[in-house]
Amino acid sequence: MNELFALGISHKTAPVELRERVALPEGRAAGVLRELVSTGHVHEAVALSTCNRTELYLVVDDVVEAETAALGILARESDMRPTELLSHLYSFRDIDAARHLFRVTAGLDAMIVGEAEIQGQVKRAYELALVENTTSAFMNRLFRDALAAGKRVRTETKVGSGSFSVPSVAVQLAQETLGDLSGRRVIVIGAGETGELTARELTERGVRSVFVANRHYDRAIGLAQRFGGQAIRFDMLPSELEKADIVVSSTNSPHHIVGRDELAAVMESRGGRPLLLIDIAVPRDIDPAVADIEGVFLKDIDDLQRLIERRLSGREAEARRAEALLDHDLDRFRRWLGTLDVVPTIAALHERGDSIVKQILAENDSRWKSLDEADRERLELVAATIVKRLLQEPTLRLKARGDERRTYVYVQALRELFGLESESRSAFERASGQQPADRDASVTPIRRRRGHR
Repeated sequence: MNELFALGISHKTAPVELRERVALPEGRAAGVLRELVSTGHVHEAVALSTCNRTELYLVVDDVVEAETAALGILARESDMRPTELLSHLYSFRDIDAARHLFRVTAGLDAMIVGEAEIQGQVKRAYELALVENTTSAFMNRLFRDALAAGKRVRTETKVGSGSFSVPSVAVQLAQETLGDLSGRRVIVIGAGETGELTARELTERGVRSVFVANRHYDRAIGLAQRFGGQAIRFDMLPSELEKADIVVSSTNSPHHIVGRDELAAVMESRGGRPLLLIDIAVPRDIDPAVADIEGVFLKDIDDLQRLIERRLSGREAEARRAEALLDHDLDRFRRWLGTLDVVPTIAALHERGDSIVKQILAENDSRWKSLDEADRERLELVAATIVKRLLQEPTLRLKARGDERRTYVYVQALRELFGLESESRSAFERASGQQPADRDASVTPIRRRRGHR
């Protein structure tokens, strides 16, 4: 019997130096998805990786085997021992896994409660899985519902109100460190979404000297033009660092862009002028060792988290409203799962009736040895007809399917009352198009780990 299983690591369970090792940039994520579905125990997979989390959402036929495989892949990708990684992981199963994804997509599990960027990140993770052909009907419904729920939270609550975002907090941190930013020379490394948001925050605070460095120079030009800055090529970065006051870096590079030795040489030519570096990338763009260089002030994503925690107390009430909305959408998703069980529940119900007829006839076979073959056939037909008539009304009510909630209640009641759990395929199985496994449906529970809701 297939199940939904989620395994992850986030800012709640691990520091940035560990998160950056587990991070899955798009190229690596695609390979991980393909490897997961080739294990034989994972039938659908989506990998979500942001600066604050790396999570795998899987439809599996054996949770224990799938977790072992996923843990092994993450450990290998991060060059860590599985036992070293294990204490930082959390896991969810079935509807709890769906709930977690809904909360993540709505920004309720984010470092900044209500941040809008996570919606786009979840969408891109889902689109990558579509491209890699690692989703089917179940994951498609799950992620589309999660994205719709996240959009609804942002539309109907104020949980995302205000200027809080990782880039906005990075700029606030620069203000707290250096004071007035007008007239400061700032370099933004990275021309993606985060780089664009950072450039916007800077210009709104009076910064006019914004230099954008990016490996793809044409993208840097487009971003610089929108915010009245200049684009610089990557090979010009060392010379521009000599003149900068602030550097904000947010690329998807798997390696350090600013190294210790290179920056030490830059600082020697600055005449003692301090340099503030804010690294909001995971994996980190700036070598943490540069913090030892005199005159360098380095801040990373974990420093931003401490600032955020002091400033978000006003969003709790809106977050509670958002949780109520998510519960409603999650209940609708749960009922959809119930409707998937209609056909197999009907089939299992009639199979149970047929098996009882055969069992009773077999138990009483010695009592009607005198019956000829024709009478025996008539007896069997009468017994089968009684069962069929008895099950006719519940069958018709299930097939009507006029009300999702009523159908869900009927399905669950029939499966419970007639003990059909082991006879009907699970919603996860049918949605992913898999055949039921020929084994006991029970799975050893996975120990829930610290750091999750």
